Amino acid sequence: MMAGTRILQMGLDSEPDVVAVRQRARQIAGLLKLGVQDQVRVATAVSEVARCAYGRLSGGRAVFAVSGHPAQLDVTITAEGAARHGPPPEQQAEAILTAQRLMDDCSVVAATPEALHVVMRKTLPPSLAAKPRDVAQIGAQLAGTPVQSTYSEIEQQNRELAQALAELRERQEDLLGLTRELEDTNRGVVALYAEIEDKAERLRKADDMKSRFLSNTSHELRTPLSSIRALTQLLLDRMDGPLTAEQERQVSFISQAASDLSELVNDLLDLAKIEAGKVDLTLAPVPVGQLFSALKGMLRPLTRDSTVELVFVEPPPVMLMSDEGKITQILRNFISNALKFTEQGQVVVEVRDYLPGDSLTFAVTDSGIGISPENQQLIFEEFSQIEHPLQRRAKGTGLGLPLCRKLAALLGGEVSVCSAEGQGSTFFLRLPATI
Repeated sequence: MMAGTRILQMGLDSEPDVVAVRQRARQIAGLLKLGVQDQVRVATAVSEVARCAYGRLSGGRAVFAVSGHPAQLDVTITAEGAARHGPPPEQQAEAILTAQRLMDDCSVVAATPEALHVVMRKTLPPSLAAKPRDVAQIGAQLAGTPVQSTYSEIEQQNRELAQALAELRERQEDLLGLTRELEDTNRGVVALYAEIEDKAERLRKADDMKSRFLSNTSHELRTPLSSIRALTQLLLDRMDGPLTAEQERQVSFISQAASDLSELVNDLLDLAKIEAGKVDLTLAPVPVGQLFSALKGMLRPLTRDSTVELVFVEPPPVMLMSDEGKITQILRNFISNALKFTEQGQVVVEVRDYLPGDSLTFAVTDSGIGISPENQQLIFEEFSQIEHPLQRRAKGTGLGLPLCRKLAALLGGEVSVCSAEGQGSTFFLRLPATI
């Protein structure tokens, strides 16, 4: 399409000219396939700016053209020459602001006491093929359409106002309906929140009851378990006389089962204490070198008859201000799990990422069965275990790692894992240098 194909030019030398330019603006917008609302918008914007041009200066004119791609209607209002006693500058600014709101674009090239030059644009429908020949036909149609009288224009504006009022009433009814729907929705949301709060309160009470039950039950189970373990040890030590080989084997089963159950009870009691907020931290300087030495001595019996080597890498001279018992409990759990699920190779315990005065990370690396990515969050959930033949042989409670995570949070740190199935695992305990 050619740029700036002119449709019509009109002078703005009198009040009737302002009325006529409004009529022509509406007609041109209609011939260019703009909707009724857009026709009114274009006519109103053009008449507002044209009225300012006529009121302030002589020699005003309005030029209508089609240009650009996609096509758009361009309306240029200019005036220059002898100044009239017209509308104040505030009214001119308001007229231009109105045009900017109604048109897709409104550029003020000049707005001085001696000149006014405003260009307004409205985008046309994409289906319009406004070739120069088509624009000429629009001009011919306009020439054959007479300009209506001022009275007719007022009637037309009244019809437009009536239509606008009808549309406003319709929209107001739609808004009222939407408001009622929102009120109903809000009432539903309020009721839902109340129900959620009620259920949350019930869950909190159930959680408290669970914690109390675990705590009480664990204490009640500890006493008979301690008796069972002590009596089986007396029998194994031949305090009441010799045992046959079969008797010793059966008593050993009883002792092992009591030890496993005691470990479960201890884990349950520790979890109940943490959830009830009754765990006290004993903060003191923790030399990491001495911590590793104590762990090595404590866990040496687990590797006595094993093909797995337990290696402690000499740590740097690091001192933490933390709870040594809780750190030991977490690392002991990491190491015992690594030994359980490693059939051959090494389990390496070391310090990584030490930042003096800030934090350090303990790492326990094994060459065992590994953990698939989809199961790496599952292992930190209570009573959750991964299906694996070695898992079935190495029985556990599924409480060790969740307990480690909660203990680490109490110490201001965190636990994590990096693993791949069949390629071993590394469990990390990251702790601050001081709590």
